[in-house]
Amino acid sequence: MSAWDEIYCRICENILRQGKQVQNRTGIDSIKIPSAYFTLDVGEEFPILTTKQLFIRQAVLEMLWIYQVQSNDVRWLQERNVHIWDLWEIDENGDWKDQKTGKVLKHFDPKYAHTIGTAYGYIVKKMGLIDRLIDSLKNTPDDRRRVMSLWQDEYLDTAVLPSCVWSSEWDITDGKLNVWVHQRSCDVPLGLPFNVTQYAVLLCMLAQVTGLKPGAMSWSIKDAHIYVNQVDGIKEQLHRYYTKKPLPAPTLWLNPDIKDFYDFDHSKDITDIKLLNYQHMGKIAFPISQ
Repeated sequence: MSAWDEIYCRICENILRQGKQVQNRTGIDSIKIPSAYFTLDVGEEFPILTTKQLFIRQAVLEMLWIYQVQSNDVRWLQERNVHIWDLWEIDENGDWKDQKTGKVLKHFDPKYAHTIGTAYGYIVKKMGLIDRLIDSLKNTPDDRRRVMSLWQDEYLDTAVLPSCVWSSEWDITDGKLNVWVHQRSCDVPLGLPFNVTQYAVLLCMLAQVTGLKPGAMSWSIKDAHIYVNQVDGIKEQLHRYYTKKPLPAPTLWLNPDIKDFYDFDHSKDITDIKLLNYQHMGKIAFPISQ
């Protein structure tokens, strides 16, 4: 069994056993614990779940949308058949609507049409976050101030959804690139598997273009939750964990010829990034709470 599957399933089990059912802005109750923390050695084993299928193409393209393309335009993802952000897209009139009822949840300046407002990639570009990080990794290896914060108070009101994974801190130790990721709120069945794999890929990409090796990825969560309509799916995943033959972790392949972060292919096929020997136990469908 992969290390990530073990950690993930224990978090899920802890939420179901110890969590409290609470109300939240979505209208769908969640079962939550106040915090969770774990560390993964990305250089030792690439983290992607095997107890359920995770779609690496979609996960990587969303990450590249944020950190490489530095876009907030949902159409960029849709053109690549990635629909993660469809429910949060602002329409031509500047309205963000409930997809089921058509109710306007929030109104924005129409200039933000087809985007998620001033969130994620918008902040990365506005603040020059990835460029400063890469420059520091290359030129000031002992720097202790490598913080990328997507949480910028000035831009929260004009964001559809303020960043859930909101901050990352980076260091170099013994020739290895390490990261600590902070998440303010976590949809554990849907968001966490994507986010962990995304940041692991980002870590490996940044390590390659800065001449480092991938190291540890530490992760802290505030408000780790499972929505009540996701419980059956999580129970199925836990059943697989306890009853099925463990599967090994796959290997991440990055095109070794790429030396510049911006040269990694971000087309629909992401040809410079591949997952080798990925075995999994099949899909589990989880509903999204908007």
